[in-house]
Amino acid sequence: MLDPLPTLLDYNPPLEPYLNVVHVDDDILVLDKPSGLLSVSGRHPSLWDCLEYRARKQYPTAGMVHRLDKDTSGVIVMALNKRAHAGIGIQFEKRQTSKRYIARVWGNMQDDSGLVDLPLATDWLNKPRQRVDHEGGRPSQTQWTVLDRENGVTRVQLTPLTGRTHQLRVHMKAIGHVILGDAFYAEEEPLTAADRLQLHAEQLGISHPITGEPCNFVVPCPF
Repeated sequence: MLDPLPTLLDYNPPLEPYLNVVHVDDDILVLDKPSGLLSVSGRHPSLWDCLEYRARKQYPTAGMVHRLDKDTSGVIVMALNKRAHAGIGIQFEKRQTSKRYIARVWGNMQDDSGLVDLPLATDWLNKPRQRVDHEGGRPSQTQWTVLDRENGVTRVQLTPLTGRTHQLRVHMKAIGHVILGDAFYAEEEPLTAADRLQLHAEQLGISHPITGEPCNFVVPCPF
């Protein structure tokens, strides 16, 4: 049985660095989101602080195109005008972007690589958790490659082929290797083995929405 979901009182977003800019030009803003900070504000008034709010204090026209989970860190791109927003948005919609995540998961993975192909749906009794649902779930695929094995923990590279909510977290749990420090899906030792969710968006590749130039942004994994 999983522990109750984190409460609003658990939201204490990091303040340093307040905004970590990786790249900015006339059309796009690329940021390194820290673990513990929402991408966009939540419905409850206590969840006002978020990456979008912080970005707009310095870049008033910044708009969110895609999101990372609160506890996931790493590279995220925002648009600075409507044309750029549309151009990036369609790339995500048509799966024309490239993404690479790094995670540390519980247990020694036996194979060196593989594909998780399991449909996902919202767990309505435990929102915002997601679950594998073979009847009503949306198709979801994740490629994984082992980078290192270390005393009962495996470091993996994850490539999501689809972009479902909590996809990497649920897929890793479904194959028996939950991500360390995952407050939604891990229990006992895997939960307490790290002081944060061990999931990081290390790389994002897009075509520049105005010039069409290939852009590859990398934020080294902090764990």
